[in-house]
Amino acid sequence: MKRIVCLISGRGSNLAAILQAASAERWRVAVPAEVVAVISNRADAAGLAIAAAHGVATQVIEHTRFSSREGFDAALAEAIDAHTADLVVLAGFMRVLTRAFVARYQGRLINIHPSLLPAFPGLATHRQALAAGVRVHGATVHFVSDVIDGGVIIAQAAVPVLPGDSEETLAARVLGREHVLLPRCVRWLCEGRIALVDGRVQVRDLPGESLALLG
Repeated sequence: MKRIVCLISGRGSNLAAILQAASAERWRVAVPAEVVAVISNRADAAGLAIAAAHGVATQVIEHTRFSSREGFDAALAEAIDAHTADLVVLAGFMRVLTRAFVARYQGRLINIHPSLLPAFPGLATHRQALAAGVRVHGATVHFVSDVIDGGVIIAQAAVPVLPGDSEETLAARVLGREHVLLPRCVRWLCEGRIALVDGRVQVRDLPGESLALLG
């Protein structure tokens, strides 16, 4: 049984998508995996209530209580390892992780970013997309590296940028695709269909499914 730990900082909508997928009959029958814990760096993160409603253990490790990133990451790693995690999912976790932390979980630490990387890394991605005048925007799931939003890409979901879009309307359209993309990638990793091998994504047996979602 693969054990998944999710890290969050806020509302937890991507966490909710993972938990809903994990509770579906298809997942329970076909995928030997479960979310065993949700950890947040913010005590007021709404996603903690979502996890508790699904019967998942929660923990808060507030980064403001630590004098350094290294100290926070050490405490975070200790909490993750207490759950013997096979996969760590950053589902809206708004912290820059240290190189040592990333190396500790190499190949089993993934993130979802609201742009079609390598375009628009960092914050305010929808504002960046609108300012650049792109016609297609989206989301990316990638393995985490020590370069912010620079890890090896697993899969992407694209949406059109429509005339008259605001940051809010574009963000909502992208978020809808995130809620499909992230659970799908989590499932693939737990099934052993996706792996990080020699700095590249190795894909095995994805019949009828694509690493790119269009919509």
